[in-house]
Amino acid sequence: MYPTVAEVVALPVIRQGKPRLVAGSAGLSRRVRWVHVAEIADIAPLLRGGELVLTTGVMLPESGLARYIEELAAVGCAGLVVELGRRWRDDVPAALVTAAERHGLPLVTLSEETKYVAVTEAVVGLIVDAQLAELRAAEQVHETFTALTVAGAEPAEVLREVARTSGLPVVLETLGHDVLAYDAAGHDPVLLLDDWAARSRAVTVTERTAYHSGSGWLITIVGARGADWGRLVLVSPEPPPHRHVVVAERAASALAVHRLVARDRESLERQTHRTLLAQLLGQSPQAPDLGARAAALGVPLERRQLIGVAIRPVSVQLGQTLATQEVLRDLAEATALAGRRVTVAALVGVVDDTSVRALLSVPMTVGVEGVLRKVAREIHRTAASTVVIAVGTTVTSTTDVRRSLGEAAHVAGAALRAPGSQLYHRLDDVRLRGLLHLLREDERVRAFADRELGPLLARDSAQGSRLVELLRCLCENGGNKSAAAVAAHLSRTAYYQQLARIEQVLGVSLEDPESVLSLYVALLVHEMGP
Repeated sequence: MYPTVAEVVALPVIRQGKPRLVAGSAGLSRRVRWVHVAEIADIAPLLRGGELVLTTGVMLPESGLARYIEELAAVGCAGLVVELGRRWRDDVPAALVTAAERHGLPLVTLSEETKYVAVTEAVVGLIVDAQLAELRAAEQVHETFTALTVAGAEPAEVLREVARTSGLPVVLETLGHDVLAYDAAGHDPVLLLDDWAARSRAVTVTERTAYHSGSGWLITIVGARGADWGRLVLVSPEPPPHRHVVVAERAASALAVHRLVARDRESLERQTHRTLLAQLLGQSPQAPDLGARAAALGVPLERRQLIGVAIRPVSVQLGQTLATQEVLRDLAEATALAGRRVTVAALVGVVDDTSVRALLSVPMTVGVEGVLRKVAREIHRTAASTVVIAVGTTVTSTTDVRRSLGEAAHVAGAALRAPGSQLYHRLDDVRLRGLLHLLREDERVRAFADRELGPLLARDSAQGSRLVELLRCLCENGGNKSAAAVAAHLSRTAYYQQLARIEQVLGVSLEDPESVLSLYVALLVHEMGP
């Protein structure tokens, strides 16, 4: 915003005085905040820094010139201009020159009489013009980023405008230092992002917007409603002008608003979808306007192939916790995004505490399997964690949607026990586990499992043994005792001894295939829990 000492010396009003730089050339790039005419020697305490001091030297003591320069430099004076002819005729004393050079303070002499009032007016005019130009630039920045905010510009578009306006590379990162987006502004992106996380962790600032001179980064925090989520970094080797600070802050605001709007929009969409899915799953008769409401959301239900889908995270312990709900909400957003990417109409929502439900609406002329493969691949790619995807029977009536969605949920629960590597699971894929999952709440099935395994469970609980685990190894290895011993990490002799103890406790023979089958079914039921 302020002119440099070199720019001020180049003004016509000073050029008329035949200026000559006699010391302090290293400080010519200093900014001149103001011009001050002063003849007294103890002027330094009255200055605030950034002033260009004009003097004739008539009041300066001959023996204190070095101290005079030292005091000016200490308060951040921009430079000193001395008019010759009144105190010194041809040149200033060597002590003045030496001190100015030592402190890097520009010392300029004028050999012709110069009207200092004219110099003051010219420099102040230059400063005011620069300030007006800066204000106009800031106003243009505000208008530009306000327009981007109102238009709902994506982060990439916002960053592109930052790079264009500032001419600097810009990076949007999370608070964990992961790069979300960037614009290299014509520079090498490989060099820009090389070892970014490590470099970023080393750069900390205490203010919301600050320049870190060590790294050459202008950093502003991105966030709103008291929830900060990222940092916007402009790579600026030199201290940035005020307009670049404005650019960074307005861009951060645009990014924060975009995130809020996107979250609110998706949240409202998910709420609406969840309401419709809950009605489709409900026992009461469906509302007469349900089909019209779904169609208004872009998901027609009439004369379509309707497929219920359930998506469950594999590595999360589900339950009534905020963390679980956050995982499921994120998974719902990922599922909805997958549907949009493959252009399939779908209702997507979280209707319970275990899974995300989706109802795909596919035209009658389109093959369902191809659509399912595309959607499943996109969900696996988009989801933040490993998931199990289960698919119900394809139906064509809204009255049958409840069966398809319920079937998908049962299959997902069964497949979760052994997820494998399939894109998605159907009831045929989970076989016995699927059947037992459907029947798991039947009291007769639970009673059967308790009768089969009761004595063994009691023995393990009382004595701290692992007989149930060893029995499972035998069942899962098809009755092959040698393979089961390897799976149990026991020698064959030791494992055979444990099998004999299991037979003794249960009163059955593990050589009998039907006994082994009954025990395996009981184990599967027991694993499913209540």
